[in-house]
Amino acid sequence: MSEFKRTPLYEKHLSLKAKMVPFGGWEMPVQYPEGIIAEHHHTRRVASLFDTCHMGEFRIKGPNAAEVLDKIFPRAVASQKPGIARYNFLLSDRGTVLDDLLIYRMDEDELFLVVNAGTKDTDAERIKSLLPENISFEDKSDSIGKLDLQGPKSADILEKLGISKNKLPAFYHWNRTEIKGIPVLLSRTGYTGELGFEFYVDADRVAELWDILISFDDVKPAGLGARDTLRLEIGMALYGNELDDKTTPIEAGLGPMIRIEKRKADFIAKDILTDPSHVKKVLTPIALEGRKAARHGDTVMNSVEEEIGTVTSGMFSPLMKKAIALAYIDADKKLDPGSRILIKGRRKNLPGEVVDLPFYKEGTLRIKLT
Repeated sequence: MSEFKRTPLYEKHLSLKAKMVPFGGWEMPVQYPEGIIAEHHHTRRVASLFDTCHMGEFRIKGPNAAEVLDKIFPRAVASQKPGIARYNFLLSDRGTVLDDLLIYRMDEDELFLVVNAGTKDTDAERIKSLLPENISFEDKSDSIGKLDLQGPKSADILEKLGISKNKLPAFYHWNRTEIKGIPVLLSRTGYTGELGFEFYVDADRVAELWDILISFDDVKPAGLGARDTLRLEIGMALYGNELDDKTTPIEAGLGPMIRIEKRKADFIAKDILTDPSHVKKVLTPIALEGRKAARHGDTVMNSVEEEIGTVTSGMFSPLMKKAIALAYIDADKKLDPGSRILIKGRRKNLPGEVVDLPFYKEGTLRIKLT
């Protein structure tokens, strides 16, 4: 018996000859026989299907629930209208990130939260401890299945299933629909930088929906490997790499998203996030000169070989044909785009320069459908 949890699609992955690996307490597909680079290219050019059933889902409900969450999360919740999803952060009292998550506004008094698998249980305890007695908390993770269809052709696939493009949700919006008799909460969200949709369905019907979507010739399965290369190519943070309980969202470069200067509500650690003296490091994108990738934990040096930071994520970019990385640089050693750096590799130093995000700028994430 496996010590790791398995999604309802485990047997589907085995039948597709996926390589399974442990991830966040789950046994998940990292790649299929064509390989990570092929899956990466197919997502950028056409459409790929990802099993994301391992994610956690919470329902929070009660009078003025959004106003309650507005005092917990740094990004505004009270102003979020029903039908909108927002990326947000669960913070420690020190302002560091315990998890990054999505908050869906369902109606006036109900919200739906989607959290990372590895932090689900600690997230639940943290959130419950902050809610007043008249606000209910329910962990729906075991009863909900989740799939991601990502790629520029994803809207065309849904149109073939009877959902016209003018009925699809706008960017970071959601609606309810039905696919071949399966009720679906459908959101235009994702983690690849491409046009894409996430599907929330009853767990006992997620395999049925998987079969429907994977039956299209344009759709291929993709695993955690491609999910990671796709997100890094557009500079999206990964919890455990760029975000953790030692890092604030301001240090991760996410301050403009939070828009603290416009936040009227007090929220956890607001005083810390608004104080520049608490910024000890700066997330910095780096393009290397060759194909050799930096690794998590590698040391970053400036042009005079002074140690100034640490790599959080690195890879060879299939589309840019060179290695890219994200790294935290000491705030007092911050470098502007164009600055030369060296990454201390295992065998030799890797030269590169600081660049702007995203690395890959041609994604269809925000493309208009009608």
